[in-house]
Amino acid sequence: MRNAGDFILVWRQSMSTIFNPVRRRFVQGLAAGGAASLCGAPVWAQSLNLLDAGDPQHLRGTEFDLRIGEQRVNFTGNERIATTINGSIPAPTLHWREGDTVTLRVTNTMAETSSIHWHGILLPANMDGVPGLSFKGIPPGETYTYQFKLKQSGTYWYHSHSGFQEQTGMYGAIVVAPREPEPFLYDRDYVVMLSDWSDENPHHVFAKLKKMSDYYNFNQQTAGDFLRDARKNGLGATIENRAMWGDMRMMPTDLADVSAYTYTYLVNGATPAANWTGLFKRGEKIRLRFINGAAMSFFDVRIPGLKMTVVAADGQYVHPVTVDEFRIGVAETYDVIVEPDQNEPYTIFAQSSDRSGFARGTLSPQPGLSAAIPPLDPRPLLTMADMGHGGMGHGAKAAPMGEMDMPGMDMAGMDHSKMAMSGMNHGGHGMAAMLAHPASEMGNPGVDMQTMAPQHRLDDPGIGLRNNGRRVLTYADLKSLFADPDGRDPSREIELHLTGHMERYIWSFNGIKFADSEPLKLKYGERVRITLVNDTMMEHPIHLHGVWSDLEHADGSFGVRKHTINMPPGTQRSYRVRADALGRWAYHCHLLFHMEAGMFREVRIDV
Repeated sequence: MRNAGDFILVWRQSMSTIFNPVRRRFVQGLAAGGAASLCGAPVWAQSLNLLDAGDPQHLRGTEFDLRIGEQRVNFTGNERIATTINGSIPAPTLHWREGDTVTLRVTNTMAETSSIHWHGILLPANMDGVPGLSFKGIPPGETYTYQFKLKQSGTYWYHSHSGFQEQTGMYGAIVVAPREPEPFLYDRDYVVMLSDWSDENPHHVFAKLKKMSDYYNFNQQTAGDFLRDARKNGLGATIENRAMWGDMRMMPTDLADVSAYTYTYLVNGATPAANWTGLFKRGEKIRLRFINGAAMSFFDVRIPGLKMTVVAADGQYVHPVTVDEFRIGVAETYDVIVEPDQNEPYTIFAQSSDRSGFARGTLSPQPGLSAAIPPLDPRPLLTMADMGHGGMGHGAKAAPMGEMDMPGMDMAGMDHSKMAMSGMNHGGHGMAAMLAHPASEMGNPGVDMQTMAPQHRLDDPGIGLRNNGRRVLTYADLKSLFADPDGRDPSREIELHLTGHMERYIWSFNGIKFADSEPLKLKYGERVRITLVNDTMMEHPIHLHGVWSDLEHADGSFGVRKHTINMPPGTQRSYRVRADALGRWAYHCHLLFHMEAGMFREVRIDV
């Protein structure tokens, strides 16, 4: 430990939870809560079978009238104001057909500007719904008409791209029926929309994070943990370990910025106590369309007693893979097939990645039944290897900012904007080349760490899911049913580092916040490789609007087509992009507060 400041930080990390008793709130919510829809039926009461065309919360056809408004809701015993579409949370599920042209007249009845982004849908830039880029937004009292032809099928979703409206309830599912028969059979079809709700105003949540980034982290290491580790590893090694985290101004329990201390986790707008239920008959095959519509929460999903066969990822068919569990990042979608072989209920269990809470629903042969809810898994801890500092054992120190220069390399003078053309073997994904960092990160007060040994880790199920006795899905398991749709080798590579400063709650690309950044420019028709390196200790789901992201394996071969790529801490992952959509597009972390804090770029595709 170098000075008194280091000691204070280590002591704070060890003692923080002793004087902060766990103040768990209504994690399971109300059994009779929820938002009331315009037709008067509470959202929580609707156990929906998508095959039932008469359900009022499912809209079908080619023309739609959507109304954005505000409404009182009660999930936890306290009434709050939510942002709704057609009076419900989630918004109505929209059913479209591939090849159709859909028209959506969206009226904003609120006193502030709003918008709708059609996540993962290929469309013209002025239909994408990002205020300030593709259009001006929908002012109060006005109607904006979206119209576009559907070029795809599958499971997608829609949400506001204005302020924090998505956090207050403005999100819904999209189901696009294919023109051709699907490569799998099923008898029932349910959307399972996962989300997080807070009674707090999201502006207040964000302000708290800016003042104290670990405000919602009540799983910090305690003095008891320190003593246990000292007995196991020795006092000196334990002090060195705490000091190493202190040098980075971070904690190994920083798994989520916002926890169940303020969040109640929902399934289709239902709290765990309300228990959303999907009905089945024994022996039927059920398609579950999982969508993570949360603002800030990753979920680890399983159905105890049932295997899940993953058949689609982000709306695109994949070779079927059978698993017990999968992690779904914010904005991702997974379609799975399950086949209950018993005439009994099964719990859909989605625990938050920080293990502070869970969402829960039920598959049941009849209404009113429920199955046992499994306990939350043990809280995981981050390691130096997770942070991309592989091989660092006790006594090793993470290099502080400004001391990351590699021998023989003039980091300050290197033109990192041309790194992709420098022959650094990115196509082969060599790890050593990634030790170079953009000059804009050096000495940057908005960057508190840099990964030293990033890896792809496509076969890693994720922090907290390794060796848990269950078969957990990984990105390496996902293989599109089709070959590389483009086939060309990328003509150039763009490398971006995901950066941030935890204590200041600043997030960015290459250490540059959106407000200070220049657009990334692509030429229409070109094939580009984008390589992301996560220099932070948080997992980031990265979404590029307008085009597909074709994820590569570590050897550079095509793996799976997605619209959102999860980036765990300390990882390097690459994907190919075909710049076939003219216009200005958003490119950002889909954690809402990270995007607001600066992890956002504009991508321009010009002729």
